[in-house]
Amino acid sequence: MDDLELIAEKIVNQAKAGEEIEAFVAWDEETSIRVYNGAIENLSQSQSSGVGIRIIHNHRNGFAWAGTLESAAIDFALSEARDNASFGTEDEYLGLGTADNIPAQQLDLWRDDLATLSTEEKVAKALDLETAVRNSDSRIKSVESANYGDVSSIAAVLTNTGMKASFRQTFSFVAAHAIASENGETQTGGGYSVGRTISELDVARAASDASRRATRLLGATKPPSTRMTVLFDPQVTTTLLAIISGTLSGEAVIKGRSLFADRLGEQVASSIVSLIDDPTNPSAFGASAYDAEGYASRCNNLITDGVLQGFLFDTYSGRRAGTPTTASAVRGGFSSTPGVGARALLLKPGTQDQKALIGSIENGVLVQNISGVHSGVNPISGDFSVGAEGLIIRSGKLGHPIKEFTIASSLQKMLQDVTAVGNDIEWIPSVAAGVSLVVDGISVSGI
Repeated sequence: MDDLELIAEKIVNQAKAGEEIEAFVAWDEETSIRVYNGAIENLSQSQSSGVGIRIIHNHRNGFAWAGTLESAAIDFALSEARDNASFGTEDEYLGLGTADNIPAQQLDLWRDDLATLSTEEKVAKALDLETAVRNSDSRIKSVESANYGDVSSIAAVLTNTGMKASFRQTFSFVAAHAIASENGETQTGGGYSVGRTISELDVARAASDASRRATRLLGATKPPSTRMTVLFDPQVTTTLLAIISGTLSGEAVIKGRSLFADRLGEQVASSIVSLIDDPTNPSAFGASAYDAEGYASRCNNLITDGVLQGFLFDTYSGRRAGTPTTASAVRGGFSSTPGVGARALLLKPGTQDQKALIGSIENGVLVQNISGVHSGVNPISGDFSVGAEGLIIRSGKLGHPIKEFTIASSLQKMLQDVTAVGNDIEWIPSVAAGVSLVVDGISVSGI
């Protein structure tokens, strides 16, 4: 980390008169393993490092990056960024961030032991997962994939306008995809476990989830078309919240692409819905002490008791909107410039687990998976229509499995019709935590 900070400082110190310079320097190490039928199918280990340089001069933006930390490459990237700025379009809102004196929280996101683990130990974890899935149920006929992966990453960001931050984190996971078969029919299901290092992974749970999700769909049929209560599984809720996060971006509001534009202070959801984005929560895999521009991360209240409280902003979108940044700058790495986005969305949990929520539903469906999100959801209008599969709920109990049906509504109506939020929070590598969510009056189209 010290080396990255020194590199960033050297770049920033080369600023010319009137220039604002930002250096984002990053390093990461990654392992990816897939096993099949007790043997390694794919194994890759890689390291990457590089630097992204932004220069703003006369309200014009220039950016360039180098995929190495060699001095010659960095010098060339600096020259290219300076040259690109001379051709940029003038924009009065362009400018790097300035320190706001909000202290960063100390977050425990790094595990030293991940670097000491041998490749053999990591392969063994994937093999153990495959074996556990195969032995979980006699109807599991094969394991489509069993995977282990991890990432260690370090980054530093420095500007000549007073921003200085560095952060690091590790991440590890196992994931399996099971294939169940009975009476000539096959169904698939996935399971996973995530943690900061390999010792935090639960292979048994990942295997059990993959097996259960595959086997309980055996015998699925198309349901009749009707309107009913839908219980979204935590993995599905994660996807829904990720879609909603885009509509809560200040950038989307400014561009007129948010269904929440001009609705601050209004009741936009059920009174039991409270939504925050809190990247200071160490349980979130989007957590970080700082955002991508170097501001200290903070908790942002977006919806409280159903009332819209605010949006997410980075420096640029905040200036356009006439509001301070919410420390919500994100970027894909050193080869991209910052944008605005959520990192750790969380619905305020209720008091019941999924089993209790099922028991409270007279006529409904547990939606286990959805498909067609990219084509079936319009984040601007809120129109929502996706494919789904799951299980019928009758008189508080899970019934027969159903497949090949469509659930349709709008994001606005779904938020207003939330009747319960579970307490079964699941953090996965996403911008949002999963939680069981009950929504009334959704149209289900089958036969």
